[in-house]
Amino acid sequence: KSGLDPGGAWHAWGMACLKAGNLSSAREKFNRCLKPPMDLNQLTHGSRLVQDVIQYLESTVKPILIADDDYFATLRELEATLRTRSLSLEMMCEGKIQHNSYYQECLFYLHSYGTNLAIISFYMRHDCMREALLHLLNKESPSEVFIEGIFIPSYESGKLHMLENLLETIDPGLESWGVYLIAACKYLQRKNYYHMLYELQQFMKDHVRAAMTCIRFFTHGAKSYTELGGKQTWLLKIKDHLKVYLQEVSRSSGRKKMAFTFRKKMSATDVSRHINTVDLQMEVTKFLHQCESSGASQMTDFSLPTLFGNNNMKMDVACKVILEGKNIEEGFGIAFRVLQDFQLEATEVYSKVAKQLVKQQKYSEIRQLLKCVNESGVAAKNDGDNIILNCLNEFKNIPTEDLDNLIQDMDSDENKIQAYTMCNKLRSAYLVSVRQEKPRAVQLVQHVRQLAESSGDDVVKAICAQWL
Repeated sequence: KSGLDPGGAWHAWGMACLKAGNLSSAREKFNRCLKPPMDLNQLTHGSRLVQDVIQYLESTVKPILIADDDYFATLRELEATLRTRSLSLEMMCEGKIQHNSYYQECLFYLHSYGTNLAIISFYMRHDCMREALLHLLNKESPSEVFIEGIFIPSYESGKLHMLENLLETIDPGLESWGVYLIAACKYLQRKNYYHMLYELQQFMKDHVRAAMTCIRFFTHGAKSYTELGGKQTWLLKIKDHLKVYLQEVSRSSGRKKMAFTFRKKMSATDVSRHINTVDLQMEVTKFLHQCESSGASQMTDFSLPTLFGNNNMKMDVACKVILEGKNIEEGFGIAFRVLQDFQLEATEVYSKVAKQLVKQQKYSEIRQLLKCVNESGVAAKNDGDNIILNCLNEFKNIPTEDLDNLIQDMDSDENKIQAYTMCNKLRSAYLVSVRQEKPRAVQLVQHVRQLAESSGDDVVKAICAQWL
């Protein structure tokens, strides 16, 4: 009469019927106030009213085991299980749900008015993981429901292995679980649970991604190559994963195409390249670990670079290897291979090394570096000269004798003149200029005279004018 919503009254009446044990009457009352959700895949447990019903029903179930009377209880439980096993095997899971009217009632309400997440969570609460998984598959629920309802409860209760076994039992190839497993990996990565992620990737036989996780274990948080030296087992694991992947690819290429839809794919050439990178990183690690142990390591400018980073980081590795050996020659071979394998800008690396040597005032080692560069067989004609010019650009205060030695090591007279003028050694620049062919010599001497004029060096200016 008053036009109020009768839903609350029907719900209260239904709850009263439940408490009185009149289950069929309760169903009829609830039918008038409970509605199925619009979206079965929403990430909630359904309406508050449905949750109240389930909560009450679950709390009403008496455990079959009675502590005082263990032996008889166990026998009674066995008898009940044997009696009911034959009745309802189709979907119900083992144990208590199978032969308990209150649990059956829970499932009725969940299937009629609950969300998929609510149904799955109910199964998980009562140790029916298999049923939870089958329900997920049958309803083709999205991966969020899997994460929320099955995956998180599994690892929080230490049942990840049990989950993996069931996934494999239901689908040995794991193909139907692909979307869910990838979602689980992303979830673990977001949470920074890398050990669990690695274990899951191994279970998935996703060798490429497992190798990537091993790279993270190797590089993450290391402050020195001494630390990386202790983590080399990860490098071996990376190689193992990649080799197994190569074997699987070559095995499958003979047969019809394998349906590895969710596992990360990579071409055989790329995999071989990565294996080569791992081998080279092992060499670098052993070498730099040795250098640090013997105290030869002096360079602190760079953060800890590895060959798993971008090209700039790989160039830093090459610099580090050249600079941290007992002398330039010791690490040059490994650094040269790094430059070749990754097709890096060699002159840039050598210039960086030379500047570092100037900072450390190791001028004789710069000459040794130039010797190594020239003997490497792939240096362009002016590479050595450019390395010196790059150094002089930044450092004007190299001692005279060392500076002269460096400039005299240069190949091209033109570059020598440029170097002398950069360091304001105009007299030396004049002496090299006059040795050139006449027309070029005139141009060079004129240039030196202009520089002498603008810097107020009257002596050199007079010499140039006289020669001209």
